[in-house]
Amino acid sequence: MALENTEIKIPKRILNTLISSLAAGVVPRSGAPYIAIGRKEEINSLLDNLDDIKEGGAVTRFLIGRYGSGKSFLIQLIRGYALDRGFICADADLSPERRLTGGNGAGIATYRELMINLASKASPDGGALSSIFSRHLTALRTELVSDGMQPDTAQFEAELKKRVYLLLSSLEGDVGGFDFAHVLGEYYMAAINDDADKKSACLKWIRGEYSTKTEAAQTLGFRTSTIIDDDNWYNFLKLFATLSVKLGYCGLVLFIDECVNLYKIPNRISREANYEKILTIFNDTLQGKARNLGVVFGGTPQFLEDTRRGLFSYEALKSRLSDSTYADMGYQNLSSPVIRLRRLSDNELLALVKRLTKLYAEREGSQTLPLTDEQIEKFMKTALSRAGAAEMVTPREIIRDYLTLLNILRDNKSASFGDLVDKVSAGAQNENHEETEMPEHSNPYKNKISLSDIDI
Repeated sequence: MALENTEIKIPKRILNTLISSLAAGVVPRSGAPYIAIGRKEEINSLLDNLDDIKEGGAVTRFLIGRYGSGKSFLIQLIRGYALDRGFICADADLSPERRLTGGNGAGIATYRELMINLASKASPDGGALSSIFSRHLTALRTELVSDGMQPDTAQFEAELKKRVYLLLSSLEGDVGGFDFAHVLGEYYMAAINDDADKKSACLKWIRGEYSTKTEAAQTLGFRTSTIIDDDNWYNFLKLFATLSVKLGYCGLVLFIDECVNLYKIPNRISREANYEKILTIFNDTLQGKARNLGVVFGGTPQFLEDTRRGLFSYEALKSRLSDSTYADMGYQNLSSPVIRLRRLSDNELLALVKRLTKLYAEREGSQTLPLTDEQIEKFMKTALSRAGAAEMVTPREIIRDYLTLLNILRDNKSASFGDLVDKVSAGAQNENHEETEMPEHSNPYKNKISLSDIDI
């Protein structure tokens, strides 16, 4: 089948990364808009949040969906939109070593990951911290030249320093603001004086990489009353959100994914301490204690709804995040803090597969599509005929299976599309038959207990 003239043109580097990531079941950090199908209502709701943040507001949202349902993909998609609209973004996946708070520096580890992944439109892949400050300093110098001042003069440097300190003085009234403004002021002075060592030391403080105040003082050459640590890192992110607007951006948006790792914390006290941090963030953003800040959490239904270990086990969060009486009527409330990702419709999944077909052909440099429309539809019918697929199939499963099929057909000239799909279809029919025939009491995996189910 010939490739249509409307084929999608994507830079080769992004296209290779996109296809490779999807084939491995991994969400790509770039290229997400090229395969965005469905989720229009959810996307519009989150884009409205960006407008609120730009106007000085703050918001916390929870994206809830099964593994592979597309929540991580949606996070990367909104991240891309936010960068294009002039926001600073940072993202981090939680893990046993990275939490919102906890022993052994688990909270500050998350902050450091956010700082590593800090991105702007000019630096979309992360590591944007120094470039953000350099961009602002360049803008200040340009303003002074536009005002008629001559560079490389004492008057020019004095006015530059004056404008820097005027900017930073507005931060000093917030919690931690004095030290933050002091260190940032020293960074700007080091940049003006071309002192690379001092700049590096100040950036290290801002990234939360000092373990003690003594270590910080020895490297910085001056003392601060605090350092960024496990207890206060969120306060400094609020400061950074306020600063981002003064630096010419629209605000700061944080994306914290894999929150199911908080649900998996075995110790109840430690788990509830993390939920308390979520409650603090939620209250700050909705009560006006944070400005120009957005926080998006991604997690599974168990992370939210489990009344023994999930967010609903913490009564203060349950009362804020549980559905209202009217939600049971089958309507979607996209203004709620919680966005539950629905299953993509069969037509949306079909459109997604057809989009992937074009991208795959483009990557291979082929002028014809690897499969016809009839073959694509047969693949979809087979994928959706498996037991439980009508309710439980996820985009990740469809994408991975489809790209695997295309790779097999490419790498094995003797392979036949019909034979491959027929074998899978036969296996699906056997699976459906066995599930129907198996008595409930004979299922060896029903009611299986694991150590993760034991609450401590």
